[in-house]
Amino acid sequence: MTTPQEENALLPATRRALLHRIAVAQAEGRAPSLTAAVVRGGETVWTGARTSVDGHAPDSGVQYRIGSITKTFTAVLVMRLRDEGRLSLEDPLEKHLPGTSAGEATIAQLLAHTAGLAAESPGPWWERTPGTLRPALADVLGEDPLLHPGGRRFHYSNPGYTLLGALVEELRQEPWERVLRREVLEPLGLHRTGPDPVAPHAGGWAVHPWADVMLPEPVEDLGRMAAAGQLWSTTADLARFAVFLTRGDDRVLSADSVAEMRTPAAPPEPGDLAAGAGYGLGMQVQHWGGRRLVGHSGSLPGYLANLSIAVEDDVAAVVLANCTSGVSVSTVGADLVGIVAEAEPRIPEPWRPLPEADPAVLALTGPWYWGTSAFVLRMTAEGGVSVDPMGAPGRRSRFRAVGDGVWAGLEGYYAGETLRAVRGPDGTVTHLDLGSFVFTRTPYDPAAPVPGGVDEGGWRGLAQDA
Repeated sequence: MTTPQEENALLPATRRALLHRIAVAQAEGRAPSLTAAVVRGGETVWTGARTSVDGHAPDSGVQYRIGSITKTFTAVLVMRLRDEGRLSLEDPLEKHLPGTSAGEATIAQLLAHTAGLAAESPGPWWERTPGTLRPALADVLGEDPLLHPGGRRFHYSNPGYTLLGALVEELRQEPWERVLRREVLEPLGLHRTGPDPVAPHAGGWAVHPWADVMLPEPVEDLGRMAAAGQLWSTTADLARFAVFLTRGDDRVLSADSVAEMRTPAAPPEPGDLAAGAGYGLGMQVQHWGGRRLVGHSGSLPGYLANLSIAVEDDVAAVVLANCTSGVSVSTVGADLVGIVAEAEPRIPEPWRPLPEADPAVLALTGPWYWGTSAFVLRMTAEGGVSVDPMGAPGRRSRFRAVGDGVWAGLEGYYAGETLRAVRGPDGTVTHLDLGSFVFTRTPYDPAAPVPGGVDEGGWRGLAQDA
């Protein structure tokens, strides 16, 4: 029997393929340095780096600026407030943070970039100028921050996450960075992540587009914009963060809440289809090589960062570089995930019987019919069930038990809908009711209350057709 560590260990050929991929990225992208990590099965299984920081190859503890990956950390803080009952995602911002020019935007819209806010703050390029130029939210938003009707389209907005950072500060009555450290960084052990660089850290560089020379980029404190892009981190810390975004951690957010963050809440703009499949609540959602990836990318002058997670494969990748442009870190991150997932597919958990089985639920398993469409009901863990089409495309869902003979849908068309086993006067189950759809043991069972009734003549052949 192999141990989890042995199952997670990568084969030499896979490790070489990973090294080759980052070596090509660093050389072709002309990055002063590039470092990466791969996570599988909840632990870091590979790290690699090319060229040097302070005279040696950067290890997994060297800090880089991570730009908009900061937004995912801010979203976690907002979701914590939601889970505590301090706010609803459907609340308008004005309810908790009055006096802004974007008060009608809901918190969910701000998280998903559908509030209609401008992409950038007015005034000088905020990423290369001091935050002291924007001391107040009014300076970040400008006089007319709304470009589109709220809730109608995805439009990425840095000022939107500035508002969410201010919301956290208003409800916690503490600075954003202090709340982040206490509620997320310390519980998850992200000791090398924070708003300011702590040595060793990589300097940020602009590489000339037509010559192999470099120019140092300024490093600015973003001030009020911090919640949108201030953080510094390492491959080691972001690898731990990837595990959290995959599995949850009850000290910070439950598995259900991080799954909600990963669920698309907004489609991409038509011109951005190559960039992904949408945006969740603080997380980008992409389809790459037939694989669904979640996470976030980030950039600030002098730095590029990417965190890509394939939840179904239980593989994640972190890529950090200290250049303004040149390396497509999102492509590299997706490729690192793909190399591992394809060369060494995930080993499934061993099948085990359920610890116990409710006889009443067991009696419901097997074929059921919605009209003439065949479905099968199966038992799952903790009293749940699944309903899947048999032999043809159709709607499928898993359900969790919420009462005696009652389940709630967890996904797809039936998410949130109620499945109920309906019993007749003698106590036997006559049919299943799924969101008003009647499922019967035989197609159009005349003994069941099929809407519209069942013809008394029953099933017939062509010769009987009158």
